[in-house]
Amino acid sequence: MKTGEESRRFLDPEVVARLSRMDIKARLVVEGFVAGLHRSPYRGFSVEFAEHRQYMPGDPLRHVDWKVYAKSDKFYVKEYEEETNLRAYLLLDASGSMGYGSGSVTKFVYAAQLAASLAYLMLKQRDSVGLVLFDDELRRYLAPRAAPAHLHRILRELEAARSSSRTNVGAALRKLAEKIHRRGLVVLLSDLMDEPERVLTALRFFRHRKHEVVVFHILDPKEVRFDFDRESRFEDLEKDDHVTAQPWRIRGDYAREIERWRAHYRSVCRENRIDYNFIETSTPYDAALFAYLGKRSRLG
Repeated sequence: MKTGEESRRFLDPEVVARLSRMDIKARLVVEGFVAGLHRSPYRGFSVEFAEHRQYMPGDPLRHVDWKVYAKSDKFYVKEYEEETNLRAYLLLDASGSMGYGSGSVTKFVYAAQLAASLAYLMLKQRDSVGLVLFDDELRRYLAPRAAPAHLHRILRELEAARSSSRTNVGAALRKLAEKIHRRGLVVLLSDLMDEPERVLTALRFFRHRKHEVVVFHILDPKEVRFDFDRESRFEDLEKDDHVTAQPWRIRGDYAREIERWRAHYRSVCRENRIDYNFIETSTPYDAALFAYLGKRSRLG
């Protein structure tokens, strides 16, 4: 699968080379036909033709379009929407708080890099992948597709996207859950800067509908340790508000509150079989991704 110049911001060529040697397996049953990596509860129903793609070794000969071959002397197969291993939805938080970054990248750019890598990997496996950008509303929705060209659409959306507006993760996720009628893999990439119960209620709703849910909880190291060394003015990126504080005076209480907040997400996600993963943006995104893929591989 080739990527254009617009991919370089989010897909490092070296990361792509490593991804090409790996896979990702859904641990729960998802809709779609078996294609080698994923289980399915459905068999033998009719599927809708989506488009042609070039024949690859191992493709069933019954899917070769012989009419196209007669005209072009090249082998192409018919690709069907429901033939992919699973339907995956990459949910990217584009709210104002995601625009913060104390280092070389913001949380939003970091999350977009993870999303791009996951999209590449799943499309390589012929999984069907969609992209959702949200803040307090659903801002952009790309329906899942399995065609290799779909990666370019996803990358273009990521390149054009900017973090802005307020957060309402819970409301946005609930609206999305009502749009998705077939079971699949839901991947949330967010700093979860919202009322925890609103977020968790929405995630539980996805699980109630039998989706597999993966959460990447992404924070900047400064947000975790609050290790600012001088009196500072802290501005709310989503509201016209600010506060001035001496960080060393409140650092201990702040750290305890952050850990309590993270532990709550972690605990409730575990109770509901939601795959919770905490990541700091100081960790190279490829290292974080390969660590996660390694964990999934061990889980089987």
